[in-house]
Amino acid sequence: MTEQKTWNAFTVERKDHVAQVTLIGPGKGNAMGPDFWSELPEIFGELDSDPDVRAVVIAGSGKNFSFGLDLPAMSGSFGSVLADKAQAGPRTAFHDMIKRMQSGINAVADCRKPVVAAIQGWCIGGGVDLISACDIRYASEDAQFSIREVKVAIVADMGSFARLPAIIGDGHLRELALTGKDIGAGRAEKIGLVNGVYADADAVLAAAHASAGEIAANPPLVVHGIKDVLDHSRAAAVDDSLRYVAAWNAAFLPSQDLTEAITAVFEKRTPEFKGE
Repeated sequence: MTEQKTWNAFTVERKDHVAQVTLIGPGKGNAMGPDFWSELPEIFGELDSDPDVRAVVIAGSGKNFSFGLDLPAMSGSFGSVLADKAQAGPRTAFHDMIKRMQSGINAVADCRKPVVAAIQGWCIGGGVDLISACDIRYASEDAQFSIREVKVAIVADMGSFARLPAIIGDGHLRELALTGKDIGAGRAEKIGLVNGVYADADAVLAAAHASAGEIAANPPLVVHGIKDVLDHSRAAAVDDSLRYVAAWNAAFLPSQDLTEAITAVFEKRTPEFKGE
C-alpha cells in the first residue's frame, strides 16, 4: 500500500480499490484527541469523493482498537462550560463542539464507500461510537467492548445511542449503556455487535480486507445505492437522536460528578459520584 498524506491521528493507505484507515493515537491506546476529531471528517470526505476507492477498512494500531475519548487531551474543551455560572455563551460553544465532533463519526456512517471495522483489544466509548458507524464489524478473540461514558459522568453523544438499537437491539444497548460493563468478543458476536470473531489482530485485519475486496469487486454505483437505501429508513431517527443528545449535554453535562470524573482520571483513582 502507498500512503497518500500525513495525518497526526491516522494513516491512510490505498491499494486495489480498498483504503485502510488506521488509528495511531497519538494518545495511549489510540485515544481520540483533538487531531482525531478534526481529521476524521476530512479523511472520510476525501475517501467518499475518491473514485478509485470502493471500500474502506478501519483498524487500530498496536494492541488495541481505541481507548475512546482522550479525556486528558480534551479536558480543556470542558473548562468554560464547567466554570461557575456558565450560561448561554459557553453552553452554545460547547454545543457547537459536540456537533463538530459528531460530524466526524457521521462522515464514516455517511461515506458512500462501505466501511469494514477490524477490532482488536479494547474498544471503549468513542471506539464503540466509531464502529457503530461502520457497515460491517469483525473482532479478534481478545477484543473487549464497553460503552463506558456513564463511568465518567457523560451521556454518550457521538452516535452509539442513535445507531446501536438497529444493530444489537434496545435491551442489550440499555444493559451496556447503563452499567458501563465490559463484554468480550463472544458476547459481542452473540448480540450482533460484530459479524465474526477471529484468532488475533492479523486474522481479523485479513478478514476485513477480504470482505472489503469482495465489496470492491461489485458494481460501485450499485454498492452506493445499497448503502443509501439501507440507511434511508433510519436516517431521520439517527439525526434526531444526535441533535437531541447534543442539546441535552449542552444543558446538563456540566456537573460536579463530571468534574470529579476528570479529576479522578488525572489522579488515577476511582471517582466518587454524588449526583451533583
